[in-house]
Amino acid sequence: ENDCVKTTTSTVPAIRTDERTGHKIFFNSVVAAFTGWIDSRNDPTKAVILGDGSAVDAGVLKDVAAFMEKEKVSFAWENGDVLIVDNWVTMHSRQPFEGPRKVLASVFRGDDADAKGQPAHAILTSGDKIPLVGLGMWKIPKESCQKVVMDAVKAGYRCFDNACDYGNEVEVGSGITEALKSGIVTREKLWITSKLWNTYHAKEHVRMACLKTLKDLNLKYLDLYLIHFPIAQKYVPIEKRYPPEWSYDPEEKKEFTKSIVQVPVPVAETWAAMEELVSEGLVRNIGVANFNCALLRELMKTAKIKPVVNQVELHPYLTQPKLIRFCRRNGIHMTGFSNLGAPSYVELGMATKADFVLDQKCVVEIAKAKSRTPAQVVLRWHLQRGTSIIPKTTKEHRLKENIGLFDFSLTKEEMEKVSALNIHRRFNDPGVFADIPIYD
Repeated sequence: ENDCVKTTTSTVPAIRTDERTGHKIFFNSVVAAFTGWIDSRNDPTKAVILGDGSAVDAGVLKDVAAFMEKEKVSFAWENGDVLIVDNWVTMHSRQPFEGPRKVLASVFRGDDADAKGQPAHAILTSGDKIPLVGLGMWKIPKESCQKVVMDAVKAGYRCFDNACDYGNEVEVGSGITEALKSGIVTREKLWITSKLWNTYHAKEHVRMACLKTLKDLNLKYLDLYLIHFPIAQKYVPIEKRYPPEWSYDPEEKKEFTKSIVQVPVPVAETWAAMEELVSEGLVRNIGVANFNCALLRELMKTAKIKPVVNQVELHPYLTQPKLIRFCRRNGIHMTGFSNLGAPSYVELGMATKADFVLDQKCVVEIAKAKSRTPAQVVLRWHLQRGTSIIPKTTKEHRLKENIGLFDFSLTKEEMEKVSALNIHRRFNDPGVFADIPIYD
């Protein structure tokens, strides 16, 4: 300001990995020059040059570095932060700037774009931003939830995907509360999704179900509330059994598919009640899950608020390009679950290890060439298709691995190889395990 050099943060190592050499390099020569960073690329006696091509005197750079060291303001650095230097008002070492020289270095939350220009959020039609990478809470044991949520927040996760049917929202809520109390993150920075279960589709039950979820998660509002399935089942009171699950009365000695009692509640009725939740401020956005194109068309005929998200099964064995195109044309963001395919279904007897997409030759070869894991290759494939993901894990190193997708990219040819694995293999199909076809 006033032609003075000013910094609003302490010196930080702005480094990245060079994909060609694998070496970590400093990538902002302006900050390097004015903080006296020394390496083979940024010698402080050479990194800054004047308009005539001559180098700034080394003594000047040392004085500038000393000034910045004295005047710097400490900033609590955390995952997702980046340092931005506005080159419009900065003399860049490789692009000499003529005129008054200013350096206005500032810190900003850098989760709007990654190192490859890939946005880290999708902007919904409501204007809200949903993180492209979240943590799915399905099948995470209750006793692990609180720690997993804390570990995830520390690793940089801000999106948590929940549901009444997962049976662990109380424990997830404890983790969220702990994270908020710790000061690591604020509620405004989190994106919390939950889902309306099948037994609460009647208009008189929707609000009650939402309030139960909010109580369990210890929240005042949800960022996103989804209709879990386009299936309406007979109401089960919360005090009788929660979560209700699929069977109307699990104690009856009936075949599983015969224990499911459906009721004729129109999706339009359920959706109108969901819209009221938005008006009341209990949820910010509403959407659906497991809806096909026909169901979406029918819903949008009467919807006052169009669904902002459709969450469906997506992985290289089930690419669903037509559904993605339809949703994109209609302003509906796609979130994929079961992003890696079979792993979550093996223990349920709904898949075998032979179904693992991570063992596919092309995935393994791409991973090796990129110095990444096969899982990271598949997850990056999802992001480059424009869909968000919610991979599940309880392991700290996997949490970091699954969100570490923003410093590499797949080529067009690599994307096509992964997409070519499509065999229309659906693992989570009510038409198979519950004899309720919704995709046919």
